[in-house]
Amino acid sequence: MKPSHEVKAVIEEMLALIEKEKDSLVIVEGKKDKKALEALGFSKVIILNKPLYEIVESIKEKRVLLLTDLDKEGKQIYCELKKDLDKRGIMVDDCLRNLLFRTELRQIEGLTSYLEKFV
Repeated sequence: MKPSHEVKAVIEEMLALIEKEKDSLVIVEGKKDKKALEALGFSKVIILNKPLYEIVESIKEKRVLLLTDLDKEGKQIYCELKKDLDKRGIMVDDCLRNLLFRTELRQIEGLTSYLEKFV
């Protein structure tokens, strides 16, 4: 099945953004999410394996990507983390996350295999 023009444009934009953001700090929910992003070339990926406040306090960067899943639980975690990061003056860049919402993908761990269908 050939992707629609809109889907193709979103994929191209996503690939360009991934290339640009590979050195950015990315926060994900779990090990499979981290593995998927590392397969795409991201080098600084941390998983939510301790209380959120501890993760927020450990961040030294001024800007992060927050790629929690796009399901109900992921959205709740995203909101809580974004609020805590904002309080500490850490900017959350939502460009890639917003692009993901324009696809049918809802789990970050599926990102690699999703993109492989189009490349």
